[in-house]
Amino acid sequence: MPQLTAVERFFERLFERPSARLFRARLQPVQLQRRIERAMESERLTTSDRTLVPNRYVVHLNPDDLADFGEMSVALASELADGALSFARSHRYTLADRPRVDLVADQRVDRTDIRVQAHFAEAIVGRPGHGPIVLVPEAGTADPPGDPSQTRVYNVPRPNAPRAVVRVCDPDGRTREAIVLPTGLTIGRAMDNDVMAVDAMVSRHHGRIAGRRGTLVYTDLGSTNGSRVNGVPVTEVVLGIGDRLEVGGTVLIVEVAGAPA
Repeated sequence: MPQLTAVERFFERLFERPSARLFRARLQPVQLQRRIERAMESERLTTSDRTLVPNRYVVHLNPDDLADFGEMSVALASELADGALSFARSHRYTLADRPRVDLVADQRVDRTDIRVQAHFAEAIVGRPGHGPIVLVPEAGTADPPGDPSQTRVYNVPRPNAPRAVVRVCDPDGRTREAIVLPTGLTIGRAMDNDVMAVDAMVSRHHGRIAGRRGTLVYTDLGSTNGSRVNGVPVTEVVLGIGDRLEVGGTVLIVEVAGAPA
């Protein structure tokens, strides 16, 4: 950890926590966002041509603090991930994939304290949605030790993703149908995509359609030639029935968007 970051952390623990306990202050989302940004800065890696930053953040909170956020915890985790993405983009940092934030109820964390673990992880197709998770020991073992490097078991909620059907129109005029399952649907030239495009204008991993908070969202994965929805260039957008997603010369039309599968 850089020296300046360590000094800032020391004074936060010295002044913020005692005062928060004294006045019974509740944690605010902006406090969590700032800690995530600080963790991103402290763990960044600089190479000759770019700066890499972590894409996974586990925020440890006292169970009472997490309970204070109530039903908004799931939405809060997603908003924090969006904030981390915006912060990374504004500083021109490089991410392996879209950031993920998990909120953890941890009895070892003092009231009003925030502990953030940041690490690098490979992109995971169909990864679970953001949300609060509970720290629990494995069956037959003692409570997990304080060392954050120890293995932990998380209860992770299932993603809330709508089931959708898209019609794929290839450049040669052929059409086919693709179903968007709760794990999402990836588009690109590489063979590991759900929709493999035979199109030189499409990147190997061009974009992804997935459910988020009851909506269908398309995200461009940093493609070379970009993506358009109804003729408008986009990087991320909510899709509806009838929308035309254009990736290179390949067109995907949303035909059905129903309840979660």
